[in-house]
Amino acid sequence: MLKPLHRGVSGTRICEGSRDLNGTEKGDFDAKCSSYESDEMFRFLSDSFVLGTLRNQHKLAKQMLSFSIPLIVLVIFFGLFWWSVSISTSSRLHAARSYDKIQEQVVLYLSEIGELALGPSRLRELEFCSQDFENHVPCFSARENPDSGYADRSCELEPKQNCIVPPPVKYRVPLRWPIGRDVIWFANVKMTADEVLSSGSMTKRMMMMEEEQISFRSDSSMFEGIEDYSHQIAGMIGLRNVSNFIQAGIRTILDIGCGYGSFGAHLFSKQLLTMCIANYETSGSQVQLTLERGLPAMLSSFASKQLPYPSFSFDMVHCAQCGIDWDLKDGIYLTEVDRVLRPGGYFVWMSPIADAQSFLHNKTNLKKWNAVRDFTESLCWEMLSQLDKTVVWKKTSKSSCYHSRKPSSGPPLCRKGHYVESPYYRPLENCIGGTKSSRWFPVEQRTWPSRANLNKSKLAVYGVQWEDFAEDSMKWKMAVNDYWPLMSPLIFSDHPKRPGDDDPSPPYNMLRNVLDMNAQFGGFNSALLESGKDVWVMNAVPTTGSNHLPLIVDRGFLGVLHDWCEAFPTYPRTYDMVHADGILSLEALRHRCSMLDLLSEIDRLLRPEGWVIIHDTTNLIESARMLTTQLKWDARVIESDSNMDKRLLVCQKPFLKKIANS
Repeated sequence: MLKPLHRGVSGTRICEGSRDLNGTEKGDFDAKCSSYESDEMFRFLSDSFVLGTLRNQHKLAKQMLSFSIPLIVLVIFFGLFWWSVSISTSSRLHAARSYDKIQEQVVLYLSEIGELALGPSRLRELEFCSQDFENHVPCFSARENPDSGYADRSCELEPKQNCIVPPPVKYRVPLRWPIGRDVIWFANVKMTADEVLSSGSMTKRMMMMEEEQISFRSDSSMFEGIEDYSHQIAGMIGLRNVSNFIQAGIRTILDIGCGYGSFGAHLFSKQLLTMCIANYETSGSQVQLTLERGLPAMLSSFASKQLPYPSFSFDMVHCAQCGIDWDLKDGIYLTEVDRVLRPGGYFVWMSPIADAQSFLHNKTNLKKWNAVRDFTESLCWEMLSQLDKTVVWKKTSKSSCYHSRKPSSGPPLCRKGHYVESPYYRPLENCIGGTKSSRWFPVEQRTWPSRANLNKSKLAVYGVQWEDFAEDSMKWKMAVNDYWPLMSPLIFSDHPKRPGDDDPSPPYNMLRNVLDMNAQFGGFNSALLESGKDVWVMNAVPTTGSNHLPLIVDRGFLGVLHDWCEAFPTYPRTYDMVHADGILSLEALRHRCSMLDLLSEIDRLLRPEGWVIIHDTTNLIESARMLTTQLKWDARVIESDSNMDKRLLVCQKPFLKKIANS
C-alpha cells in the first residue's frame, strides 16, 4: 500500500491551450495553475524564532547556521575518527559494510545545512535555455569526423547547462498510439517541408495530410512498399511471412540509418523491437522523427567507436541504403556488426552495390561488392539469398568455424584484453570476439516470449542467483500495479477526489515509452509487458553499478550502457516516462555531477506532461523533492508500508512555454 505524504512546490505554469489527447479540455488541475514564492519554502524558520521581523529572523538563522556549520563538521569527523580507531578488529568487517551509508548521510546532511544557510535564492527556479537548445543534443559537436563526415560523440569538453530546454513555439503533445505512430505534429520536429518532400528512399517517402501534420498512414503507397519489403526479407530467410520472425528466434533488430522508422513501425505490431540508430544531424534528423512517432531510436554511429551495446545484442541487423561503406577500413564496420549480432542472426543489406544487374555497367560497384562478399565469408557468414538490391547473410551458429578458416583469412580472434563484452564507446576493434563466451547460443534456441523467463541454469551464465532474480521479478510486478494509479494529476491535490467518468484514466495523458535509468535485471520491463501495457522500455544500465546488460538483452529487451554524469544520446522530449530506482544512491558519492545535473538531464529527456518516478532512500528523495521546485515540476512524496527507509517521488513535467522577452 502506498500513502501520499506531502506534495512538492510547483513553479509558474502556462496552461492556456493545454488539452488532453482526445481534444477535451483538462480538469480543474490544469485550469488552475499555482505559483509559489521561494520564501515560502523556508516558512518553517519563523516557527523557531519568536522575536523580530521575518527579515531579522532569517538573518539570525543564517548567522547561527554559519557559526554552527564548522562546529558540526568538526564534531562529525572527529567522532568518525575516534570511532574508527577504537572499534575492535572483529567488528571492522561490519563497520566497513556500514561506512558507505554513514558517509552518504554525512554528505547529505551537510548539503542540506548549506542549502538552508544560503537561503531561498538557492532554490530559485531555473531559467529557460536559449532557443538554440530547443533540439540540441549535448556531447555531439558540430565538428565533423574527417573519416566519416559526421559529428563524433564527445562529452569531455561539453559544459554543463542547468537550464530548462524550451519546447518549440508551436509544440503540441503527441497523439495517442496507434494513431501517433502514423501521424505526428509537424512543429514538433526540426525539419522543413522541403527536407521532407525531397527525401527519396523508400522509408522516407511520405505525404502531408495537412499543414500541421506529417502522415505515415497505412493506406499510403509507402506502407505497401514497406510491407512488401518485409515479406521479401522473410522469404529470403526461408519464412512464410514476417509473422514467422518470432518462431525463427528474431525478436530484436538493429536498424542502421533507419530513415524515419517506417520499417520498425511495421514490425512493432508483430512483437518485434527495432532499435533505430543514425548519426547526429544539425538539420532534420531521422532519429528525432522516429522518436516523435514514439518508436525506439538513439543517436549512434560507426565512425570510430564501438556501439554501447553488449556483444550478441540483436537477432538481426538491417541496413537499407544506410550510407555506410562496408568495404572500407579493412571491413572494420562489418566486424562491429558481427560483434552485436547473435550467433545464427541475420544481416540484411539493401544497396545498389548489391544489384547484380549493375555490375555490367559499373565496375566500381562490382569491386565493392566483391570486397564485401569476401569479407563476410571470412566472418563465417553464409549468404542465404540475393534478390535485386537486397542480400541476406546468416552468422554462423558454430564457433568452431573461426578455427577452420584459411590462414590469414579475415580478422583474427580477439586476444585477451582486447575483447570487452559490454564496451562503452571504446575504439573499434578489428578482431572477432566472444567465440568462447558462455552466452554463445543460436537465436533459434531462445525464442520470444519464453526467453524473457530464465531458470536457474540459464541465470548461472550471468552469475545471478535464482532467489535474487525471483525476488526482483515479484517486486516489480507489485510496483507496476502500485505505480499505474499514481500517474494522474489527482495525486498532486491535497484533497484528492475519486476519479469520475469525465476524468482521464491513469496514466493521465499517455504512455508509449519508458526510460529505466537503473534497469538491474530488466524486471520493470518484464512486469510492464506481463501486465499488458502497450509500451517499450529503454533499459539503461549505469556504468557505476553492476552490469546486467547482457542478461537484459538476452531476455529480448532493448538496453544500453550509460554514464549518467553524461548526456543521454537522444534529442529533447524523447520519453513519456522516466523511472529511476536507486539511481540517486548510485550517484550520491560521485563528484563529477550533482543531483541537479541529473534531474536537469531527466527534464531534457522528458516530453511535456511526462512522468517521473524515483524510488530511493528517504533522505535522498527529500533532497530531490526540493530540487523539483527549480525544475517547475509537480511533485509528491509517497510512503511505502513495505520499506520505511525508502520513498517514492512521483512528478509530472508541466507544459511550459517560454514567455517572449522574459
